[in-house]
Amino acid sequence: MCIKSCLAPQCENREGNLFMQFTELGLSEEMLKAVEKIGFEEATEIQSKTIPLLMEGRDVIGRSHTGTGKTAAFGIPAVESIDKTRKNTVQVIVLCPTRELAMQACGELDKFSEFMPWVRACAVYGGADIEKQIFQLKRGANIVVGTPGRVMDHISRRTLKLDGIRTIILDEADEMLNMGFREDIETILGFVPDERQTVLFSATMPEQIMAITEQYQTDPVVVGTAEKSRTVDSVEQYYFDVPSGRKTDALQMLMLAYEPKLSMIFCNTKRMVDELTEQLVSKGFKAAGLHGDMKQSSRTQVLNSFKSGRINILIATDVAARGIDVDNVDAVFNYDIPQDNEYYIHRIGRTGRAGKTGAAYTIASGRRQVTELMDIARYTKAHIERRELPTRDDVIGAKTSAVLEKVKGYADSGKYGDYAKVLSGLEAEGYSAEDLAAALLGMRISREIRTVPEFITPVKRRERTDGRGKGRGNVKVEISVGRQNKIAPNYILGALVDATGLAGKSFGKIDIYDKFTTVEVPEADKEHVLDSMTGTKINGHKIKIKLYEGRERGDGKDYRRFDRKPRRHGSHNSTTKRNSKRYQ
Repeated sequence: MCIKSCLAPQCENREGNLFMQFTELGLSEEMLKAVEKIGFEEATEIQSKTIPLLMEGRDVIGRSHTGTGKTAAFGIPAVESIDKTRKNTVQVIVLCPTRELAMQACGELDKFSEFMPWVRACAVYGGADIEKQIFQLKRGANIVVGTPGRVMDHISRRTLKLDGIRTIILDEADEMLNMGFREDIETILGFVPDERQTVLFSATMPEQIMAITEQYQTDPVVVGTAEKSRTVDSVEQYYFDVPSGRKTDALQMLMLAYEPKLSMIFCNTKRMVDELTEQLVSKGFKAAGLHGDMKQSSRTQVLNSFKSGRINILIATDVAARGIDVDNVDAVFNYDIPQDNEYYIHRIGRTGRAGKTGAAYTIASGRRQVTELMDIARYTKAHIERRELPTRDDVIGAKTSAVLEKVKGYADSGKYGDYAKVLSGLEAEGYSAEDLAAALLGMRISREIRTVPEFITPVKRRERTDGRGKGRGNVKVEISVGRQNKIAPNYILGALVDATGLAGKSFGKIDIYDKFTTVEVPEADKEHVLDSMTGTKINGHKIKIKLYEGRERGDGKDYRRFDRKPRRHGSHNSTTKRNSKRYQ
């Protein structure tokens, strides 16, 4: 099979420009009318290259990241391809990795087909009423957009027939494969006629993608975008190194300092989404969470509230955020370091859209997380600038200045001149105008700053020059998590290193009991350790730490010992050896 690259003349306009006007793409009058109503003028690079090829019926492999306009790149030709004489037959199927992306793509297709009443798109995905979907399919849908699992369900129920398919599109194919949908995709492809157009969009080209291409496409053309960098040029990228366990305080400080009108916060786990949402809402922020364990009705409600501005902070996992397309997101916050380099690209691509600028802020905790972020920066060819976290005084000062500007504006406007009589009456009672003004300002400013967190000084990395102290003055500290919290020594050691900045070899023996853990720490650093670790979390559990008071061990069955001796004193436990190297 020959795979060609899209360097052909049809990808360019008369001047050789890769960006074409939609009027140059050979679209129908109905489509041009819809495109004009949407507000599109010049096609993006991926659209300029892809639309002519798909209109010719070619198989295409599109390499494109989020925010490049790929939905229109395949959606416009898909709508144009519908045969009026077979309007009740499913002719195009689009497979997407998530419900949100399926809903988003279907919504875009509805916009493109607004002036084509014979085109009917239907979204099918899990978590929604399947009977409603069956009704829509029976009514005569000719484009189906869905997730692989629900499409398989409809095929098995015989409510979806694919024998009339002319085009199949795999959107974000790499993500579908990462989510384990390969077998489902191949099963679906087995129901589609051999004489068809097969289109595949993917941000990356792993071996699995190439295998599908080899087996199911015919002479595909590879279409890519010219990338100066792998991230969005209109997005300024920054990171903050904060003490372990203080990420939520840091996030709260950033939200108060920068005051984005609309923002998204990304976490790696559903549990963290729930915890962070609860914490921010309790502080008065208009926030809501989004993840895969939520019912579809709840997810839709959250998305609608975010898009309408009723809530201005959306906290989500990477998979749940797929397909969210809101043009006016001011800032993206990475509460957790992304687990995959491509996720970072998808995350920050949520801002800086539609010709606007945006900002991406990553909160890192400890040397290890900063290193992971720098690896992402190298991969994405991005410059992620380190910044110092705004201090509490900085935020309070800014809030105070804002209140004073408002007060001065009201005074200049004369809007409240009638209240001069009230002031005179209070002065007659013995209150001075200065005291009353100070009280009112205090009331107003205190309301503004009530959610500003107390925050310890930024983390300082400390290194010892004498190894583990060579036997000098170690003391034990007691940490309030143990075996019943599923704690392992690497969790304890990692938290200590991240919070204190001390090398892993600075710490001695770790004893894990059922309800608590003891650790040997250098006596000279005990106050630093206690201060740095206070309020941190280990394996999701907020801990308390204090000097060990010497409890009895009972019958010896209540704990496990992990002796972290220097190598010269004998062999380590293998797990501890690996983690000792990791955190040094």
